[in-house]
Amino acid sequence: MDQPKEACVLDGNAVAGLLCELFARDVTTAEVRCSACGVVSEIGGTRVYGGIMGAIFRCTHCGSIVMRLVRTPAGTWFDMRGSRRLFARYEP
Repeated sequence: MDQPKEACVLDGNAVAGLLCELFARDVTTAEVRCSACGVVSEIGGTRVYGGIMGAIFRCTHCGSIVMRLVRTPAGTWFDMRGSRRLFARYEP
């Protein structure tokens, strides 16, 4: 299927600024919606289990895993399979 002439397809580098705005801030106030039960809570309000390698973020309502963050010698893994969305408000 051909793309419309107006469409401008870029690679992920084109949104580097947008991604930096999201991840270069305190995201503990960002809201995450649990995929299992639909409850929305701030990341800072989730229950976190973890240790030196990383963290498991669980929904405070149903206990399902909403995010995983793991640090390895190769880099950092951030898995959001248990989340429907992440919303970060603009700070004044």
